[in-house]
Amino acid sequence: MMTAMIERNTAAKTPVAETNQEQNLRTRATRYLLAGLRLALGWVFLWAFLDKVFGLGFATEAKNAWINGGSPTKGFLSFGAAGPFQGFYNSIAGAAWADWLFMIGLAAIGTALLLGIGVRVAAAAGGLLLVLMWTAVLPPENNPFMDDHLVYAGVLALLAVTNAGDTWGLGRTWARLPIVKRFGWLR
Repeated sequence: MMTAMIERNTAAKTPVAETNQEQNLRTRATRYLLAGLRLALGWVFLWAFLDKVFGLGFATEAKNAWINGGSPTKGFLSFGAAGPFQGFYNSIAGAAWADWLFMIGLAAIGTALLLGIGVRVAAAAGGLLLVLMWTAVLPPENNPFMDDHLVYAGVLALLAVTNAGDTWGLGRTWARLPIVKRFGWLR
């Protein structure tokens, strides 16, 4: 009897049990960290949209707001673009189709990330948008090739492959929709 009690108490304190507890804690912490990153990046995209629409005075002055007739792409693509793709970006600066695509992209990516729905699609679109923004100014100002646009694109890829919308988001509910079940890339 005494031997059985000692074996049970020893088994409960084995490194395996501690490892499982530590692993569960790390898993939970990772989920929360990824959810926080998803929310942060969602806000980055949505804030850029709101500031450009309403000219909230951060990156866009009120007189240059989209609702006041300003172009969200004209200023930067006309005067900020540099490097091997400068001519291309200068040529699309201020084009209505470029303004609309850019703004719809910012709003949709930001909203999807904040809600935790369609994170894979949002990550792909956001990654593409970020890489395009990176190519608009090559080489980057403070590094031969790396800047925050590429880091954000990498974080978006991480969010997509880890189902980061499931924690603090509507990802699980979204995943149960018939169309999302049928086309997993919509998750």
